[in-house]
Amino acid sequence: MVSRRFVVRQAPAGDEHAVEYDTEDGLDVLRFQIFSLTSVPPDLQKIVVEVDGSVVDDGTDLESISEGLRLVSIDEGNDADAAAAAARAQEKSDEELARMFQAEEEALLLQQYSIQNDGGEIFRERVEPYLRQVLKYEDPMRQEAALKTVPVDELKEKALISLAKEGTFSPSKNEEDHAFLLQLLFWFKQSFRWVNAAPCDSCDRETSMVGMGNPLPSEIEFGASRVEIYRCNHCSSITRFPRYNDPYKLIQTRKGRCGEWANCFTFYCRAFGYEARLILDFTDHVWTECYSNLYGRWMHLDPCEGVYDNPLLYEKGWSKKLDYAIAISKDGVRDVTKRYTRKWHEVLSRRTITSEDTVSAVLLNITGKCRSGLSTDELSAIENRDSKESEELTKAAYLEVNNSISLPGRQSGSVEWRTARLELGQGDSLSCSSCPVRKCVDAHVSKIYDVLSAVLSHFCDKNIPKGRIIGVFDTLRSLMQNLKDANFRSRRVTLDQKSQQLFEDILPFAERLLSAISLKMELGTDGDRSVATDGNLIHASLALPVALDAVDEILSNYKNNIFYTKGHQFPRGNRLCSGSVLASSEQLPAGIATAAFDGIRLSKWEEPDGAKGCWLIYKLDDGQTCELESYDLMSANDVPERDPMDWVLEGSADGGSTWSTIDPRSSVMFESRFCRKSFAVDKRYTANAFRFRFLRARESSDNPRFQIGSIDLYGKST
Repeated sequence: MVSRRFVVRQAPAGDEHAVEYDTEDGLDVLRFQIFSLTSVPPDLQKIVVEVDGSVVDDGTDLESISEGLRLVSIDEGNDADAAAAAARAQEKSDEELARMFQAEEEALLLQQYSIQNDGGEIFRERVEPYLRQVLKYEDPMRQEAALKTVPVDELKEKALISLAKEGTFSPSKNEEDHAFLLQLLFWFKQSFRWVNAAPCDSCDRETSMVGMGNPLPSEIEFGASRVEIYRCNHCSSITRFPRYNDPYKLIQTRKGRCGEWANCFTFYCRAFGYEARLILDFTDHVWTECYSNLYGRWMHLDPCEGVYDNPLLYEKGWSKKLDYAIAISKDGVRDVTKRYTRKWHEVLSRRTITSEDTVSAVLLNITGKCRSGLSTDELSAIENRDSKESEELTKAAYLEVNNSISLPGRQSGSVEWRTARLELGQGDSLSCSSCPVRKCVDAHVSKIYDVLSAVLSHFCDKNIPKGRIIGVFDTLRSLMQNLKDANFRSRRVTLDQKSQQLFEDILPFAERLLSAISLKMELGTDGDRSVATDGNLIHASLALPVALDAVDEILSNYKNNIFYTKGHQFPRGNRLCSGSVLASSEQLPAGIATAAFDGIRLSKWEEPDGAKGCWLIYKLDDGQTCELESYDLMSANDVPERDPMDWVLEGSADGGSTWSTIDPRSSVMFESRFCRKSFAVDKRYTANAFRFRFLRARESSDNPRFQIGSIDLYGKST
């Protein structure tokens, strides 16, 4: 490994940027580092060696060239040259398409010599058992039992919060339904247990598989035709692991591998009224599709991975050699393989069970039986949807692969099991090299910090004893926790004597604090006082966790003899809010860039490939400018090796076209989880955008990821 320092001069402005770079990382990494400095996307960069004018490409020896480089943005070059390059790219694309069509014809020709001419019976026998399975999803008794196992109100609240964080406070029904489906997926991922080897029934310790057993009548009753037998590695007890197929049983056992996971999750989707179908992958996997009224199309969901709307996960991420992916529902069966591949000509060469015409005929025959009892209107609606999907699938297989998106290998199951199945893929993270610009919905965070800062300042001025301050915030914490735990639609807590005393202690600030959390004080007809939402239910759901975390941190500080001092201790006023954020990458769905600004301790921005360098830009709203005074960073909830260690904070007065260094930091260590560190900014700089260039994480050799729990910027508007 050779470390180099390059000086990159950006044309036409002539701005200089220093890049510290390990040459073994490859040219792509250098391009992304330059991207973080210049905002010129990698695919629009032309890098020239200043000494001889040669262009840097994949064949360039990066160890031997001059340190002086010049960057030309391709879109700033000659328009005619750009048009010619685009034409050549299109021509190449047409050639590739022609080769694909030729390969498809050859694959279909070879099929004639390798398929089994059995009238499609083997293919039919693979599909029909799953049809009998999905019909169980329609049983009202089973559905009612499933609904009772789901914390519906909690998921509805989380769905509405997720929409609110994107700025949607009055969602349509389609938006609500879509958001709830995703929360159902995330809940299922956390509540269902993956089984590599069944734990010992006697001592709950590790076991080893010793073979298969005969199913008992009680196991056969719930579709367990296969039973795995395990012996405990410690007490030698025998444990049975029936592979149940009945979703009614699975909502009780809540464990299994991909077959049980997809079967049970698809059942949950049907129980909540979603149009859902089980996807059978003949290369030994199953997942779910639901029809999204918001998108107007079928959407891929994999409950084992907690991934949605990423159909190339298997081919591109897991390196799966797909052949057949068949969608199975109460309304029929459908070949949806083309949704999951961009190598249809290769897939065709592996589809050797029977001919393509026979596949279509068998599926059509099964589907006809499923729809025989439908009314004319029902049949017409389904056939219209089928027609649109057919058009979508025809186009899908010939779409370009977006190479800027890297998909992970399989995450569920043991490493040994995934390795044996050749499903580790090329990477270990679900990431994308570019993200959308996201809006921070965090004005409530700043309001809460402002009022709590004022309360602490008041106590400081009055020399209130430490014990009394802790008592006030303990009572406030209890009140906030009770409100947070209450049902979000009817959130209300009656104040006891201690709580009423609390509001007297903070009387000048009580109304401001309640307003910041979208709460209000009410006086009952019996004279009792209570706190309830002011009608903004989701505003209160957004704000209560923020207030609770802030109060927790204040209490922790006082109990550890870290006392409030004006202008320095958490929380502080003048926190910037409501800006927009752009990051080098982010972890979907939980680790998005704006999670660093939401004031909630357990959320975080996670950059899947950021350990050796990543960036985040915060831009003020509506042309505002400010002079940054300080900023806070807080470590995330886990994995200390992902903490930031070296970074440079920069400011821009022109919205991000040029940048000036404000505050460089190196060798910073976060001693614990949720550790907040405050950094004063010595260099005063009026800016409308700020950029963090995180140069490395705490451990970057074996750890590819970067994460930060929270970022708070403090400054005065100018």
